[in-house]
Amino acid sequence: MSTVVALLEANSLVTAFVVVALILAASNWLATRIFRGQVHGSAIAITVGLLLAYWGGLVGGGSKGLADISFFSGLGVLGGAMFRDFAIVATAFGAELDALKRAGWVGAMSVVLGVILSFVVGAVVAVGFGFTDAVSISTIGAGAATYIVGPVTGTALGADSGVVALSVAAGLVKAILVMVATPLVAKRIGLDNPQSALIYGGLMGTTSGVAAGLAATDPKLVPYGAMTATFYTGVGCLLAPSLLYLAVLYLQQLF
Repeated sequence: MSTVVALLEANSLVTAFVVVALILAASNWLATRIFRGQVHGSAIAITVGLLLAYWGGLVGGGSKGLADISFFSGLGVLGGAMFRDFAIVATAFGAELDALKRAGWVGAMSVVLGVILSFVVGAVVAVGFGFTDAVSISTIGAGAATYIVGPVTGTALGADSGVVALSVAAGLVKAILVMVATPLVAKRIGLDNPQSALIYGGLMGTTSGVAAGLAATDPKLVPYGAMTATFYTGVGCLLAPSLLYLAVLYLQQLF
């Protein structure tokens, strides 16, 4: 056993992939068997990851979560900016621009409007909790868009690691709310056709939340909602650390 442990510590990045794979497998099993598709596996996995990071910080006594423990040190690389940005670029290359064009100008505007609305709500909440600097406000506002846009914005603007963690938590809460609320409000908002699913995906933006919510509503609507939600992350990563951050700075000067 000591030999196996030493081998895994020596190949920490491979160990990190194995740990993440096991967490994802267990989360997807829970999502399918226990939650019956009402909560997406990715949301469960992120929640587990945050809890493990908190536990790792307590045990390791550092600031990198599980990565402070030598056995899990590879998670620091796997969860770093390089792999994160690679995943974002890979997602963007997997999306088809022609598919968004078929959604028309309404689908395109829903993506931009969804990013701006989520950012504003997150920024207002950040101010309400006492954050006053533009970097923190913008990072948390971006996290309200998705839990990917938040860290990207925080890294670009040089936000504190605690603020980045809050942005991830904000995005996770939003994803879970969208998963749970979508089937409950679907009939009231007319979410029963591909066009409305396209607009809904663009406004909500969280791909995992939209996909799980639409799957619980009508599985046939999932591809349409997920299509515009995919572009949402890319648009958020472009707007949040640039135009939206400058808008926050401008408002700070006014008030």
